[in-house]
Amino acid sequence: QVQLVESGGGLVQAGASLRLSCAASGRDFSRDVTAWFRQAPGKEREFVAAITLGGYQTTYHADSVKGRFTISRGNAKNTMYLQMNSLKPEDTAVYYCADRGGREIKFSTLDYTYWGQGTQVTVSS
Repeated sequence: QVQLVESGGGLVQAGASLRLSCAASGRDFSRDVTAWFRQAPGKEREFVAAITLGGYQTTYHADSVKGRFTISRGNAKNTMYLQMNSLKPEDTAVYYCADRGGREIKFSTLDYTYWGQGTQVTVSS
């Protein structure tokens, strides 16, 4: 059974940092694209960042987080992180990790097959 588990969310003040983690099991993610999405109350789930976990690592970050957030892979197999710096109140959302088979980065939720349960990030002003 494929399972993605996020952790690391919390309540912080504006300007603070958080590091989210995603641990995957039940599938070899070494050749997949793994991404972070987020969903704020009353809004659609949106793409945040993605990374290819193969030998030629490629990353992509949404404009809204570029320069503040960094997606990376862990040394342990099937793990990835989202380092979030200079957090803003508008970053408040439930953050999800997701996986898609294949090697091409996609930006739509429809292109991702496996999803975690989400972790809440709340940024106060």
